[in-house]
Amino acid sequence: MKIGFVVNPIAGMGGKVGLKGTDGVLQQAIKRGAKMEAPQKAIQFLMKIKDMDAEIYTASNLMGYDECMKAGIKAKIVYEAGEETTARDTINACKEFLKIGIDIIIFVGGDGTARDVYNAVGNKIPILGIPAGVKMYSAVFSLTPERGAEIIKNFEGYEEGEIIDIDEEAFRKGKLKTKIYGYALKPSSPFIQTGKDVMAGDGKEAIAEYVIEKMKDGISYIIGSGSTTWEIKKALGINGTFLGIDVVKDGKLVIKDANESDLLNYLEKNDAKIIVSPLGGNGFIFGRGNQQISWKVIEKVGKKNIIIIASPQKIASLKELHVDTGNEKINEMLKGY
Repeated sequence: MKIGFVVNPIAGMGGKVGLKGTDGVLQQAIKRGAKMEAPQKAIQFLMKIKDMDAEIYTASNLMGYDECMKAGIKAKIVYEAGEETTARDTINACKEFLKIGIDIIIFVGGDGTARDVYNAVGNKIPILGIPAGVKMYSAVFSLTPERGAEIIKNFEGYEEGEIIDIDEEAFRKGKLKTKIYGYALKPSSPFIQTGKDVMAGDGKEAIAEYVIEKMKDGISYIIGSGSTTWEIKKALGINGTFLGIDVVKDGKLVIKDANESDLLNYLEKNDAKIIVSPLGGNGFIFGRGNQQISWKVIEKVGKKNIIIIASPQKIASLKELHVDTGNEKINEMLKGY
């Protein structure tokens, strides 16, 4: 098998620091202390395919070659990337892959990277995304890097999947604008997420009322993003964020639009519970759109203090729930009922 492998090294950097993406705000993310996480996700994937009989073609430095070397995998550089990588580098690398006649392109990034790959190759060859972005709405991403390796090892044919992206600038202002950019070829597998359903369901006001009734005095609540949790914020009458993470205590807003650092600092002196809702369509609890609630935050709060809420319609549409915290120990802890 010939694999084209490309990494967007800055994908996901805006997540934990509360920027809800990296497009156009890379320097701001760096100033807030953001660190590259996509290279590690790439290495996680590569370590699981080391025993495969495959030829890997990639881009230079952190766009693929460095990760291959760290995983102990031989790879051939077919595109020299600049020191500061851009979307154009991803597109150019993928065009080089096409010239070689590879079997599949595997990219590490988020929806923006998926769009770049699709812009370069359309549906001429299959693509598979290894999730490393803040938002991953497209139906071409494996559930986790490890699942991505299983997909490649157990090829069973192809099907089409939506390439979806959102307007990040509007997203940061609390507005969710999604658009389908096309339909890419992807491997057929139950380990690939479905496209994100952004339609609102019914019964959310009743859910909010119930949750508020059960809130205890003196306990802090880390409330996740999305339309279901937004009903709680509205019912409390706080000036919270629709697409951000807010902390409330005794019915009052304590931290608005919190990032990972805010949450970890707050948890040093306060007990808290986490309230989240599954991402519609693919059922992710953690690791998609709420990276501020990182594995470190989850570890401090504890499994017993996680509250998951969802409308009956959403639950009926899901076969299972998923997590991708970036820490295998925490992923294992969250398994089960």
